[in-house]
Amino acid sequence: SSLAAELPPPYTAIASPDASGVPVINCRVCQSLINLDGKLHQHVVKCTVCNEATPIKNPPSGKKYVRCQCNCLLICKDTSRKIGCPRPNCRRIITLGPVMLIPEEQPAQPALPVQPDGTRVVCGHCGNTFLWMELRFNTLAKCPHCKKISSVGSALPRRRCCAYITIGMICIFIGVGLTVGTQDFARRFHATYVSWAIAYLLGLICLIRACYWGAIKVSYPEHSFA
Repeated sequence: SSLAAELPPPYTAIASPDASGVPVINCRVCQSLINLDGKLHQHVVKCTVCNEATPIKNPPSGKKYVRCQCNCLLICKDTSRKIGCPRPNCRRIITLGPVMLIPEEQPAQPALPVQPDGTRVVCGHCGNTFLWMELRFNTLAKCPHCKKISSVGSALPRRRCCAYITIGMICIFIGVGLTVGTQDFARRFHATYVSWAIAYLLGLICLIRACYWGAIKVSYPEHSFA
């Protein structure tokens, strides 16, 4: 599924010391204390309780932090519009809004909801929801979860199925007409049999395609953000 990125947590360049004078910072995921002794040169530190990363400095030049809903902290280019979470049990596609820079001394600001352009579609194969970036229905889509092709809306397969059935029956009728009308001619000129075969073959191919479009899975849109 594709989700709007939340704003990264505030970055604390100089952490507060604890009672023993050791610099510490609260984990932005589980709020546990993280010992920063000898780690102040790093951009992010890892919590020993939840194993998630917490930034303690602004990202490198030209980069930005993004926190996935699974709590994975990602670093990407500040011009990126989409990134994927690398965790095997997540794999979310995160749609990013405009770059928002927050000074280190300022408190965290609430993230503004970013509405992606496109349509959330329920896959007809696996039932998962994914973002389809086409701004029109009646087209084919590949589900990022099961990697299978389906039709967004039922109008396209219905039209294609009817069209192939019509063309296939026309070709078969033409083949039957040629077979009946040119039997005597075909006995003298055997090349006539080729025209019969072509008509029947085209009719069979069209009927097979009609079966394909008649059996294709249909994915239905939930609602459109466009």
